Amino acid sequence: MISVFGSANMDLVAYVAQAPRPGETVTGREFRTIPGGKGANQAIAAARAGAGVAFLGAVGDDAFGPGLRAVLAEAGVDTAGLRVVPGPSGVAHIVVQDGGDNSIIVVPGANGAVTGPAGRDAQIIARSDALLLQLELPMDAVVAAAHVPRGGSSRTEVILTPAPAAPLPAELLEAVDLIVPNEHEAAALTGRDDPRDALEALLGLVPEAVVTLGARGALYGSRDGTRLREAAVPVRAVDTTAAGDTFAGALAVARTEGAGPARALRFASAAAALSVQREGASTSMPHRHEIDRLLLEGL
Repeated sequence: MISVFGSANMDLVAYVAQAPRPGETVTGREFRTIPGGKGANQAIAAARAGAGVAFLGAVGDDAFGPGLRAVLAEAGVDTAGLRVVPGPSGVAHIVVQDGGDNSIIVVPGANGAVTGPAGRDAQIIARSDALLLQLELPMDAVVAAAHVPRGGSSRTEVILTPAPAAPLPAELLEAVDLIVPNEHEAAALTGRDDPRDALEALLGLVPEAVVTLGARGALYGSRDGTRLREAAVPVRAVDTTAAGDTFAGALAVARTEGAGPARALRFASAAAALSVQREGASTSMPHRHEIDRLLLEGL
């Protein structure tokens, strides 16, 4: 089982030919309200990729809360750990340009009320094969969740997506087994613009790292000396929103199933390639049979 301790947001998505510059107004071609949030996205991606998943987080008591819970449940995610707090749910304002590039403003809402694992959260995390973390919850809450598996004999693997990019405290890094930034986040964390140099710097902080490079694929490294590069599947991107979350969720599934680094990277890359060909966040994530079919076709 995989547990996800993270954010749930309602994505307010506008599709435009070109994003507006400061002071400029443009006309969009479409608007959608789509459940998202990096935590919820990763939970849905992992569930659709074949894992049992429990989501731990919070939504508000507003109109968005029930919709966020429903989309997780429809994907097969256990939402018993999704609590309701007074006030608005988290939202993300997303502008998607033709060609798939996007810009995002996140307003935490209920996510900001999460101070750490609550209720049965610690028990759920401790019996999980992997714990997925991101940085859309308060840092203290993320640190507390990361240390839950270290309290006993559990072998739960802690996988961190350091997004939005922020300085990472030592107490978080010491609990992380695998970090999965994109190249911009890796540069922000390490001060190294070259992704290969950033990968090496990350391995000074955690045992394993994957740096995603968008259409250029992904890099993997571990402290045992393994270095891999996985090419991206050549596709026409429609919307890159949540491609990184799809990659992280699928990567966790492959690793919990015992796949080695090369196989896990291929599996995650296939999932991400499928997701960018569709609009939206949770709406774009592929099911296991789609990923397996793409792999069988020769990825």
